Amino acid sequence: MLAATAILMLDIAVVNTALPTLQADLDTDLHALKWVLDAYTLALASVVLTAGSLADRFGRRRLFAIGVTIFTLSSAAAAASGSIEFLIGARAVQGLGAALMFAVSLALLSNAFRSPAERAKAFAAYGATIGASFALGPFVGGVLTEYAGWQWVFLLNVPIGVVLLAMTALRLVESSDPNPPRIDVPGQLTLVGGLFGLVYGLLNAAEDGWGEPAVVAALVAGVGLLVAFVAIEARSSHPMVPLGMFRDRRFAGAQVAALAISAGLFSTFIYIMIYLQELRGYSPIEAGLFLVPGTMCNLFAAAATAQLGRRVPPVALIAGGLALVTVGMVISAFTITADASWLQLQTGLVLAMIGTGLFNPAVSEAALDVPQHQAGLATGIHDTARQTGIAVGIAALGTLISSTDYVGSLQTLFLVGGAIGGVGAIAALLCFRGPRAEVAVAEPATA
Repeated sequence: MLAATAILMLDIAVVNTALPTLQADLDTDLHALKWVLDAYTLALASVVLTAGSLADRFGRRRLFAIGVTIFTLSSAAAAASGSIEFLIGARAVQGLGAALMFAVSLALLSNAFRSPAERAKAFAAYGATIGASFALGPFVGGVLTEYAGWQWVFLLNVPIGVVLLAMTALRLVESSDPNPPRIDVPGQLTLVGGLFGLVYGLLNAAEDGWGEPAVVAALVAGVGLLVAFVAIEARSSHPMVPLGMFRDRRFAGAQVAALAISAGLFSTFIYIMIYLQELRGYSPIEAGLFLVPGTMCNLFAAAATAQLGRRVPPVALIAGGLALVTVGMVISAFTITADASWLQLQTGLVLAMIGTGLFNPAVSEAALDVPQHQAGLATGIHDTARQTGIAVGIAALGTLISSTDYVGSLQTLFLVGGAIGGVGAIAALLCFRGPRAEVAVAEPATA
């Protein structure tokens, strides 16, 4: 599971470092480059909920193997891309495969590790893998881009995917929900359409302006479809997102927090890489090395949560981690200049990555604190929150970037990202307050 999670997160982050080289090789612009990232995260976020339901119905190990196969083949197709359009399409298919893998990862871990102590260690390792892979991705992408070519950021997945398929057959135990719900087709269609319309509108608003008719139409359609999605889920007898689960304030708080850190921090990495390579003249590998100190701090902080989690409540790690992310991003907003030193640039980023290390294991454990037979569904909801945050964050924060004053607009971007993290910390504190709500859940049928 950690190996699968690593390549999934790497494929969100590893492309960042290769973007300037890819842009020159495929003769494209920043607008299309953002779609290279968002096509992947948008497909993942849109489908992962249905993937979780399918996994609960047909078997989590089986769906995981199908996802690995799709992901591996689409990675090879992405490496063979001769145009930006083909690459964007391959990335979207990658996202579909990633959705199947992501949807069952925490559920399979939860099934394998039953005691609280074992789960705490497993989730700590899972959280560390997420944070380290996302932060280490630019470095790996820099090495591959500089010494082998940007195609290798995708080709790297192929041998790993083959090994994963073998490990799946030999090591993973099948699990499923004995009483799975029916597939929610109306909900799936409105969710896909709503997220696509919202991201499409935001990305084009950065290029064409907010008053462009196509932008307004896309945003209105996206918001309208998302409202329709909520209405459908509220009335459906078999919703893909049972809204009753959000009556559990801690479960709801975990999703809000995951959305906040993804939109506020993780979505900024593309703009950091462009700043380092295009404005500061860093090579791909130098830009990747820039993130290594933060990566190591993230690893140590995540490892520490296995012990801290026994002494402090999850909300302290979740809200505290987000608070550190907020402070780090505010510091970065005031230290990122056209001639800032390496040490000045590191201060805020390292602090934010320490907060991420504390945050990830705790929020994953809180998100999976549901009845065992709902583990797949809870994983899907949690991953949707994370990937939606990245996809929407890249698009929304991109509207703040100005080509005429990139540094100044990047400072504003970090202030806004920090504010998002701060709101997430406050929301987590409020949601985790008081006694836990009793939520009625369907009991699994007797075998």
